[in-house]
Amino acid sequence: MTPNSPKEPKWLNPREMKAWRSYIIASRRLLEALDSDLDGHDLSMSDYEVLAQLSDAPDRRMRMSELAEIAMLSKSRLSHRMKVMEKAGWVRRELCTEDKRGSFAVITEKGWRAIVKAAPDHVASVRNRFVDNLTAKDQEELAKIFDRVTIKLRDQFLNNL
Repeated sequence: MTPNSPKEPKWLNPREMKAWRSYIIASRRLLEALDSDLDGHDLSMSDYEVLAQLSDAPDRRMRMSELAEIAMLSKSRLSHRMKVMEKAGWVRRELCTEDKRGSFAVITEKGWRAIVKAAPDHVASVRNRFVDNLTAKDQEELAKIFDRVTIKLRDQFLNNL
């Protein structure tokens, strides 16, 4: 809270604090574990997410701005990741002929082979560390909860533009 704030924040009650801290701890540990499980493939979770999105895209290419949004990376962070991934030979950039300011991220054959090789291990890791620890009802509830949170965050972001 800044000194000029007009009112006290609405502090979290014990139930809210437990939910928040449980989420933060579990999500960080999960992402750390999933990242670690990709070490044998020389991929980070960010690399994997970019390659996965590109591998599913038409013609295995996507506008950089769209990829940044879907992969939940800032444009500058995606640009940095792309430099690293280009150096590894997994992706390349192509200029957009319709919009000279825009560019496409394209998965290379080497990138395609990397994602195909890593995917079975990654899916096994996701299943072992997350999915198999939840009931079908838990999975449905989590999907509903995080869809609601995502929509709210997207709306707040768009309202701040």
